[in-house]
Amino acid sequence: MDPRQYDRKLGVKTVGLREWDAKGRYNRYEATPYRALEQLCKNYRLRKGDRLVDFGCGRGRVAFFLHHRFHVPVIGIEAHDKTYEEALVNLRSYRYRARHIAAPIEFRFGLAEQYEVQPEENRFYFFNPFSHEVFRKVMENIMGSVAAAPRIVEVILYYPLTEFKQVMRGLGFQLINKVVVPGAKDVREKFLIYRYMPHEDTVGNP
Repeated sequence: MDPRQYDRKLGVKTVGLREWDAKGRYNRYEATPYRALEQLCKNYRLRKGDRLVDFGCGRGRVAFFLHHRFHVPVIGIEAHDKTYEEALVNLRSYRYRARHIAAPIEFRFGLAEQYEVQPEENRFYFFNPFSHEVFRKVMENIMGSVAAAPRIVEVILYYPLTEFKQVMRGLGFQLINKVVVPGAKDVREKFLIYRYMPHEDTVGNP
């Protein structure tokens, strides 16, 4: 299905790029391809009780797609003001069509590294939205939240860079799945899914 057809199905507009001169810290807006998201959902599921945070959510494509597919709470974090406003416009249109889905979906404006990770949030999505230094800080915030409220968390990386993978290994995450996009010409066009499990005596069942 053409990306614009997917957009129309969800009632949103997410197609296109947006360059952003953020001094190398934040990258341009580029949405995860729908065909890649379809492949992800064939190999990975969000379940009742999961809460997803999409860091660098852009106009909201991943948030809308996974909320629509799995009916779980989703929050998107976006630091570019115009892109954030576009996400809010999309949200109003999407919510009208998806009013039968009880799970909340929202967007917040701000820097990813300043977002306060909530104790109920346990799934995190990244499509190379910023530098590995910012990524490290975000992951350290996630780990701080896990230390305060022990739980199993999983991180989904699309188009993972070497530096991001190094951060994940350094924090004690285990790679549990790799989802390759069929027909991809770039070997990095894949999802890596990582899991962190605290010690058994500090966490309950997932």
